[in-house]
Amino acid sequence: MTKPILHLLWTATLLALLGACSTVPETGRRQIVMTSAEGDAAEGAQAFRELKSRAQISHNATANAQVNRVGHRIIAVIPPQNVKWEFVVFQNSEPNAFALPGGKVGVNTGILPLTQNDAGMAAVLAHEIGHVVARHGSEAKAQNILAEIGATAVDIGLAVGTGISSGARGAIVSGVGAGASIGILLPFSRTHEYEADRLGLIYMARAGYDPRQAIAFWQRMKAYSEKHSENNLPSFLRTHPLDDARIAALERYLPEAATDYEKARNN
Repeated sequence: MTKPILHLLWTATLLALLGACSTVPETGRRQIVMTSAEGDAAEGAQAFRELKSRAQISHNATANAQVNRVGHRIIAVIPPQNVKWEFVVFQNSEPNAFALPGGKVGVNTGILPLTQNDAGMAAVLAHEIGHVVARHGSEAKAQNILAEIGATAVDIGLAVGTGISSGARGAIVSGVGAGASIGILLPFSRTHEYEADRLGLIYMARAGYDPRQAIAFWQRMKAYSEKHSENNLPSFLRTHPLDDARIAALERYLPEAATDYEKARNN
């Protein structure tokens, strides 16, 4: 019984993968997305509504004007997206920003001392917009689905004919899940971050913001992190790259973005 079940499981998975491949704009990286853009956008919008209902929204007129001004300037130069963009400033001291599928972007007031100006804010917003354009949230969901399928296949394979107890099987499957998280899912998240950095440089440059300001922003973020002792996790357990690695990657991406910046300045 085991082999037919496993065969069906892997066949279904393969068919799903064959129909789920797409290409990330600008970078050309092939990705697996198993859910519809419309469905993911609806989920993102619902999550954003819930967040706004329980989190404190900032009414700082200057901050809101800057975030919306810079955000809309950037989305004017990206590939067309069938989403309803929304930029919201949250009263939160943590220096953070985030994006949800469907073009929902949140910025914490705690990041404003680090962005400092429009170009610094462009570095942050273009990065988050890059996540949306590349559908990183949808891709992460597909990666988790595939990891669960793999764990299920291992459990089925061990269940019949091995003599391994259910407790031992559970331990093995848990180990497989932990290995997938460290070996696949966390590195994949870092791949998303590097890709969003690259897209962010391109988009802020096309919008007329100096891409070198992204490196300056991350240098300020590094100094903040070192002051607040936020670099305790080893890099292989982080979903985000270490600041030094991120800055080095941005420096490699800079010539590509600099070309777009010069074109924008000359138009």
